[in-house]
Amino acid sequence: MSAVPGESTMTATQSLWSRGMAAVLTAQFLSAMADNALLFGALALLRNQHYAPWTAPLLQEFFVGAYILLAPFVGPFSDSRPKGTVMLLANGVKLAGSLGMCLGLNPFLMYGLAGVGAAAYSPAKYGILSELTSAENLVKANGLMESSTIAAILIGAIAGGMLADWSVPATLLIVTACYGAAALANLMIPRLGPAEGFKRVSLATSYRMFGGSFKGLFGRPAARFSILGTSLFWGAGSTMRFLLVAWVPVALGITSNSMPAYLNAMVAIGIVVGAALAAKFVSLKNAHLALAAGILLGLTVCFLAGITTLTAAFVVMGIVGACGGFFVVPLNALLQDEGHRSVGSGNAIAIQNLSENFTILVMVGLYTLVTRTGVSVNATAVSFGICMSASIAALWIYRHVASQSRAAPLAVKA
Repeated sequence: MSAVPGESTMTATQSLWSRGMAAVLTAQFLSAMADNALLFGALALLRNQHYAPWTAPLLQEFFVGAYILLAPFVGPFSDSRPKGTVMLLANGVKLAGSLGMCLGLNPFLMYGLAGVGAAAYSPAKYGILSELTSAENLVKANGLMESSTIAAILIGAIAGGMLADWSVPATLLIVTACYGAAALANLMIPRLGPAEGFKRVSLATSYRMFGGSFKGLFGRPAARFSILGTSLFWGAGSTMRFLLVAWVPVALGITSNSMPAYLNAMVAIGIVVGAALAAKFVSLKNAHLALAAGILLGLTVCFLAGITTLTAAFVVMGIVGACGGFFVVPLNALLQDEGHRSVGSGNAIAIQNLSENFTILVMVGLYTLVTRTGVSVNATAVSFGICMSASIAALWIYRHVASQSRAAPLAVKA
């Protein structure tokens, strides 16, 4: 069997733990921690500058807008260069966005600039996993990546909320320093060869090539199933952040910046647990089992409407996180395997990012509209949870029907 052009020979033999994997996980931890602290710092900055409350979700719209606009380019960019180098450059762009907020530039535009860096960073951080380890270890590698990310979300959310209650400028300066530290960690990643050679192409050609990759990847049932599932997860997760910011003062009577951050951190703890369970009990062959956890996630969100105590809120958020971790880790691994076999891991993650961020754009946009119309936060939570569970149940049914239709001709032939 011939090697894939540009593929590193270390892929087939590399163990799960290596210097390269440790460097990637360290860089990801620092960068993701800064991402999450930056969000809470930016939200506090908007309040300090007396923006209307409904404008807070617009930060996310600027952020994900960068993902959508750059989707045709970041995958080929990631595959045409050593992915450690791509991660280094992307962290530099994130640092510029954070520094811009420190200097008093428009917070929405600067948060969007951080989104540009994040858009370039994502295909590289996930795509490099298939270059550093074997397919047999890919789910475990994803479990490590998700655990590192969620631990960063945990610490970043708590630190961002606490620091924002103390000093918004100090929060933004510390975030900028974290991006700098992440860039230093990127320098420790081994310089693996690019998956493809660099090609100069026009804007129209880039979109056409991306369209071809998109069509090819979505033509693979397992990849389509994975992308739709992770898109629902991240769309729901982004909406939940802003829902918690609005829900905490109404249900719990707490108005600090830190409490919504603590609850988001509890979700992160749950995701670490769920990711660990998924790495232990789920493989690429039975990745569809993760959908049950996704349905339970939505149903659990509905319980927010009846919660009035802090203890109950933490328990519910922990369950939501555990369901989310068990749900998303196998689907990510499935997509990376499918992408590595077809359009390239960088292109696959870029396509996934486009789908996920389009879903975030729509879901956060709908939440913003609902907020402006004055619908109560408890009614919003129940509606959101029901829609989430129903969507994942529909995806499960679709997956079952599609698998049955593919198996039918074989049965007739037999």
